[in-house]
Amino acid sequence: MAYAWHQTKHEGVRYREHPTRKHGVKLDQYFAIRYRVNGKRREEGLGWATQGWTLQRAALELAKLKEAHRTGEGARTLEEKRHLAEAKLQAEAEAKAKEERDNLTFGEVFELHYLPHAEANKGASSIRAEKPLFRLWIKPVIGDKPLKDIAPIPHLEKIKKAMAEAERPRSPRTIAYALAVIRQVFNYARVHGLFAGANPVSNVKKPSEDNRRLRFLSHEEADQLLEALASRSLDIHDMALLSLHCGLRAGEIFRLKWGDVDLVRGIITIKGTHRRAGTRTKSGKTRPAMMTEALKAMFKARENKGPDALIFPPARRPNATETDTKRSKGTGRITQISETFDRTVLALGLNTGVTDPRQKVVFHTLRHTFASWLAEQDVNIYTIKDLMGHGTLAMTERYAHLSPQKLRSAVNILEDGIAKAQAKGRKVVPINE
Repeated sequence: MAYAWHQTKHEGVRYREHPTRKHGVKLDQYFAIRYRVNGKRREEGLGWATQGWTLQRAALELAKLKEAHRTGEGARTLEEKRHLAEAKLQAEAEAKAKEERDNLTFGEVFELHYLPHAEANKGASSIRAEKPLFRLWIKPVIGDKPLKDIAPIPHLEKIKKAMAEAERPRSPRTIAYALAVIRQVFNYARVHGLFAGANPVSNVKKPSEDNRRLRFLSHEEADQLLEALASRSLDIHDMALLSLHCGLRAGEIFRLKWGDVDLVRGIITIKGTHRRAGTRTKSGKTRPAMMTEALKAMFKARENKGPDALIFPPARRPNATETDTKRSKGTGRITQISETFDRTVLALGLNTGVTDPRQKVVFHTLRHTFASWLAEQDVNIYTIKDLMGHGTLAMTERYAHLSPQKLRSAVNILEDGIAKAQAKGRKVVPINE
């Protein structure tokens, strides 16, 4: 139904009345204006009297538009005026968002954004390592500082110095780990639009130290260790045998299921899965491990409870409610080698007088021993890389240096060459001649 328009004393301003709704004692009135822009007639509605519009206000609005058309300054139509207002609001909102983004502190980004993302995508061990680094070393220095204000000097160098000169100095590797956490937070902020600057960690020199374990067992030491473990804990003995004969990491052993073991072909499948589902290999890639006859016998002696059952479930002590080994609440798997291993190593005196952490025998030493024994037997370095599940060849090349016998053999070959040359009366010619 069409409603009649009423002309007013102001040219170009008119109104129509609502059939029922009142504004005071009168019927509510809707105001509109009519005018020309570039020779074209336009009519635009303003609003109801109940919304604050009056005849005088409508006339003033029309006068402003006409003045803008005459001078060429400002909005010439209500549509243009609305667009300008929206653009202004958007600019103000963007400026406010930029200000909030520029004032985001490292602590806010870490706790509110980065950490939830990391907890959903990283392994539990990584989270357990990163939280203390943030709380103890990173937060006190840059936790309350906006990302844009954090610089290599003084902030990041201050963190390095504090860690290196603490009452219990942290190792260069731990300091590098702290810097890596900071770098990851900045990278996360950049990717998710929380920060637009350069990553300050890129300009920080990372401390370096050879933290690689050098110790590996002789065959006699390995036999002694396995025999001693067998008398204390069959589970720990079997885990040690797996690491020693296949080079498996402790975490890979804890996750092994019977469905991963093929006794017919003598192959163990070390599965790689996404971190969110619980990564089973460090690289996330599936690889085969070849069984020795000793391993086949070990598996046959254990109780097979079906393909989905863990080979090493957490064993409960007799008449006790606690498990003998630490286990994950979420998966029910073992998460740490029992102290039985360390006590056995101590009893055998394998660490007696050893102060260099790289020379101490720990469970991971068995994996190093596996690779070192292969290197001693002149196994191709690429084959060792595949058996170890290393991501790069550089990670495997160090095992050439863990074999004194291999180095001695090389020197013996050199000595033989010198002796043969001397026997033939050849002279050694200096390079600078």
